[in-house]
This record gives sequence, structure tokens and C-alpha cells, in this order.
Amino acid sequence: MIECLFHRRGGDGEFEVFESTDGTRSNWDPQIQHGSPPLALLTKAIEERSAGTGLRIGRLTLDILGAIPVAPVRVRAWVDRPGARISMIAAEMLADRPDGSRRPVARVTAWLLAPSDTSDVVTDRYPPLVEGKAASVAHAWEGAPGYLETVSWRRQVAPDRLGESAVVWLSPLVPLVDSEPTTALQRLAMVVDSANGIGAALDPQQFLFMNTDTAVHLHRLPRGSDFALRARGSIGPDGIGVTTAEIFDRDGFIGTCAQTLLVQRRV
Repeated sequence: MIECLFHRRGGDGEFEVFESTDGTRSNWDPQIQHGSPPLALLTKAIEERSAGTGLRIGRLTLDILGAIPVAPVRVRAWVDRPGARISMIAAEMLADRPDGSRRPVARVTAWLLAPSDTSDVVTDRYPPLVEGKAASVAHAWEGAPGYLETVSWRRQVAPDRLGESAVVWLSPLVPLVDSEPTTALQRLAMVVDSANGIGAALDPQQFLFMNTDTAVHLHRLPRGSDFALRARGSIGPDGIGVTTAEIFDRDGFIGTCAQTLLVQRRV
């Protein structure tokens, strides 16, 4: 039984060490991690590093720098651009090479901004989404072990209209790290990288379409544990694609995300 995505294993100098559990395993390849667990863990490191600053995260960008093994990883965070109103905090994840040296496998950068009262001019681009009936088949990786076991995935029954964006409601089923509290932003990070699978424009039995990044922009912080992604992929003529999505919680529209895709035919 998967109890969490990572176990904390203490410190190693400037790094915190975490053991990756089976809940991080990708549906593409069980030897590597799905993108959402590293994004969530690095988001946690950024939130911990920014505690007490009075700033809030407005953008998170995950760059996947290499295959992330399901193995012990080291995480650190630092202030890359200090500021009282605008600051950038970065976090990175390192994994061991076979020779014992370490390589960076993922990096998240976050813009943090000073909040102020703009409640009288709030605008939402889209109306709230209401969860409806779920489709009988949640996704094209039905039965895949690992990460997909740690998320409740409710694909919405959509009208039969060509080009309609897919909508899925998602909820994490396990904590991020041991029994440590998981913030709403971390819970969103635990599912948002799934936009690529939700908005898939290709059959995964015939094509690989793995994302190299996930950029999340939030005009409002998420609330709760349930999030909807309305996603759609676009495939170019030369093996590169993009997936974009609108992000919702139970209270309404909160932001957007975009992912760059490497597209290859399966041989």
C-alpha cells in the first residue's frame, strides 16, 4: 500500500534527503518518476524557504533536467532574486549517478509577489466548473501501477464535439511527505503535471508525448483538495507539441498551465 510520495531521511549539508516511494512511478516508465511528485516536493521546499516573507507564489515552473529515478533524492532551495515586493526562489533535486556522483534532475523556479487588496476589482476569465458524472474509463493508462494509484481521477463525460478540451477532476489520495501537513498549493502540484495526459491529442499506444516542463500561473492560491484541469494538446509537424490547461478548484478558476512536449512514434 502506498502511504505517501516521499519519506524524509534527514539532512546532508545544504540538502534534505528524501526516499522516493512507489507512488512516484511514471505511467510511461516505472523506473522513472511522474512529473507531479518532483514538482510538489520542490514546491514544498520553496514554501518552506519563503515562510515569513509575506510574499505569495504567483508562478511555478518545473524543468525536468533528466530521467528522475525512483530512488533517494536530495533537495535544496535558495533565493535567486531577493526583493521586498518581487522575489524569485529556486529549488533543485539531485539524484546519484552509478559512479556515486550526483546530477541535477529537476528544478523549479517560483516568482513570489507582495499581496495587496484588489478584492474590489477581481476578474475571472471563466465561470466555475461543477463536477458531474465521471466517465467509466478514467484515462488511457488504466491499471498502470505507481503514481496513478495515488490520485483520484474523474474524467468528465463530455459532449461529442470535435476539438472539445478534456476535463478531469483530480484529488491526491496520499500525503506528499510522510504524515507532514500538505498545503493546498502542494496538493495542486501533486496533480497538475497530469495536464499532458488529460489533454492528450495522440494515442499513447502509438506515440510517446512526454513533457519537458510544466509552467503554472496562479492569479489566486488554490483551496481544498479537489482540482479540475481543462486541457488540450496541440501537435506540431516536427515532433514538438504543447499542452495548455485551465485550472479550477471548487470555488472557481485559479490559473493556467502549459507544457512542452517531445513527440515520438513508437517503433
